[in-house]
Amino acid sequence: MEMRLYDTLSRETLPLYAADGKRLRMYACGPTVYGPAHIGNFRTFSLLDVLRRTMEIAGLNPLYVRNITDVDDKTIKGSAKDGTSLYEFTRKWTEKFHADCALLDLIVPDVEPRATEHIPEQVAIVEKLLASGHAYVGGDGSVYYRVACFCEYGKLSHFHPEELQTQDTNSAGKANSADEYDREQVADFALWKARKDEDGAVHWPGPRNPDTGLAIEGRPGWHLECSAMSIKYLGESFDLHAGGEDLCFPHHENEIAQSEAATGKPFSRHWMHCVHLLAEGKKMSKSLGNFYTLADLVAQGYDARAVKYLLISSSYRSQLNFTVANLKGAESALKKLDKGINSLLAKAGIGREEFESEAIARADAADALGTPFGPAIAALFDDMNTAASLGALWNALRDDSSASRAALSALKTVLYALGIQPIPSKDEELGADEAPEEVVSLAQKRWEAKQARDWGAADTLRKQLAELGWTILDRKDGWSLKKG
Repeated sequence: MEMRLYDTLSRETLPLYAADGKRLRMYACGPTVYGPAHIGNFRTFSLLDVLRRTMEIAGLNPLYVRNITDVDDKTIKGSAKDGTSLYEFTRKWTEKFHADCALLDLIVPDVEPRATEHIPEQVAIVEKLLASGHAYVGGDGSVYYRVACFCEYGKLSHFHPEELQTQDTNSAGKANSADEYDREQVADFALWKARKDEDGAVHWPGPRNPDTGLAIEGRPGWHLECSAMSIKYLGESFDLHAGGEDLCFPHHENEIAQSEAATGKPFSRHWMHCVHLLAEGKKMSKSLGNFYTLADLVAQGYDARAVKYLLISSSYRSQLNFTVANLKGAESALKKLDKGINSLLAKAGIGREEFESEAIARADAADALGTPFGPAIAALFDDMNTAASLGALWNALRDDSSASRAALSALKTVLYALGIQPIPSKDEELGADEAPEEVVSLAQKRWEAKQARDWGAADTLRKQLAELGWTILDRKDGWSLKKG
């Protein structure tokens, strides 16, 4: 069964595949580390985590590269305000980002390059573009990309170049060298930004000015960074480029223009964009009081698992409205999910420890499709429909035939793909001192039989407990009991 995904470039849902037949090469735009990432950022990163996991299950052997933007207008301004070096300032926020990723159980990318560590690669691209006439040195000494020279500009976002201002100054008459800008200000964009006083110590020797032969001291433009890093680790043409929908134009459009002009090859074959979320029905804003970070929510007592569950609960192509009420609903749903999985394991006579061990391996996609959990996998293979996958997961948990070992293996596959790890429902467990002595004795004997790998005796004792109206739940460090 092939995995299919909507392609922003062609506006079609197309099969995903590795062009080299070995690894599907995927690049995603990572965070700009000038402050804590907000839940809008983590909606994209959580959905891309599901994509990366599902590609693994599909046998696509993904090579996942996600960058760190550690030099741009915001990071320079932030480090100056803090009175620290750019490195120290961005390192602090990079560590915070990694801590948040760990709380959300996001898989670490195979490669996570930092923009400041790839200056030579960026300079090389600019020099190629200057030599070919796709770039020029502006009056302020910065190097700009000449949009009019790339006839396919706008093919990703479906903008017509004639709708853009092709000039190197914005509406205020200033050089249009900002890393981020409104659409009506888009013009020939900055590839390399000449050194300015406000940059302080943040500068490097850059491309040579064709007129003087001297290196232009300065720093890279934001758009250039991703082109250089993706090409270095994935090649001049790769399989999939992903990010939030806000990056489609102008960031990704500019990446295509500069990369294809520099290499003469198609940049990325497939493009995926995640729709942004609203918070309390509006765009997130600190002034509106609806700006949330993961740390904010955890500090208020919410489970990071619930945040992730909510962020992936709607399709990446659908807008999500993040509300406190919805987050509480996600927490309730997770408790029910944990309870449903515990109940299913009890029906199968399998403890938590055994389910989590290698004794029950994740099923491959083909085997999983033949179980009640098959529709949950199929939904992820069909344009990564996480909403449909979660719905199918709930349906399968209510299916009595899901209590087989094959179905439980498929359940592990679904949970892995979604990045959701269930935990025991503690309100259903009872300690040994709350159960009758006879029940406690049988439970302890069963535990000892399992430790001795006497599976027959353990199964017999489990059935005796069931006849007495008790279910035993295994943990890594022991057992607990549930009435019923």
